[in-house]
Amino acid sequence: MEATAYRQFLELEKTHWWFRGRRTVYLGLLRDRLRDEKPRRVLDLGCGMGGFLSGLADLSEKDARIVPSDISLESLAQCRERGFPDGVLSSGYTLPFADGSFDLVCMFDAIEHIPDDARVMREVARVLKPGGRVFVSVPAYQFLYANNDRVAQHQRRYTRGMLRRVFEQAGLTVERNSHTNVFLFPLILPLVLAIKVWEKVKRAEEVDADHTNLSWPIPGFVHSALHAVFAAELPFSRRFDWPAGHSIMALARKSAG
Repeated sequence: MEATAYRQFLELEKTHWWFRGRRTVYLGLLRDRLRDEKPRRVLDLGCGMGGFLSGLADLSEKDARIVPSDISLESLAQCRERGFPDGVLSSGYTLPFADGSFDLVCMFDAIEHIPDDARVMREVARVLKPGGRVFVSVPAYQFLYANNDRVAQHQRRYTRGMLRRVFEQAGLTVERNSHTNVFLFPLILPLVLAIKVWEKVKRAEEVDADHTNLSWPIPGFVHSALHAVFAAELPFSRRFDWPAGHSIMALARKSAG
């Protein structure tokens, strides 16, 4: 990601409804799926500023090793300040770990940044233990690709079918494949489409290249309300996969044989 996006993430992850909603829903779904399974070794690949590390530690064994990995030294330094010093600098194409090293690998809005997602998923499958799981979240629908995606250096947005194929090509079995950020999607969809029209109408030099969807100032009480709406999908998401939404989450498993 560009430095602009990293700075925004660090400043907003504690208060912004989108960051809070992702943590609530994704960690809630992971906890529900793992149930009594407590992973001992967890890799947060493309960890960014480390916003999910504490949550991953909470759902793992007490003495579990939580390993942050990213292509940015700034990112790993921030993770170290959070109390996770075992950060590993890696692009994901060649992970510096032995085969079968991890019980759980997570990529929270990370794989869309990588040009060859199939190659990375094969590496993830390699470092997973037999029976281990990988959790991935991604932005949905290529037709929503906008300046926000360019600033974040997204290579693509996904459909559920695209994400399923990435798992299956790596020999992983998909257990869950659901849209998320569902209840807010009817509001987000026309807003993003309107922004895309505005970007086309304005001359390129008039569009702030660093402006993203996170740049809009929002009062604190609105963040709290939007987070509550986002989080309200969790009880339903535990039971079934949603057919539409602004993002997608999927969980896959490596064969135990």
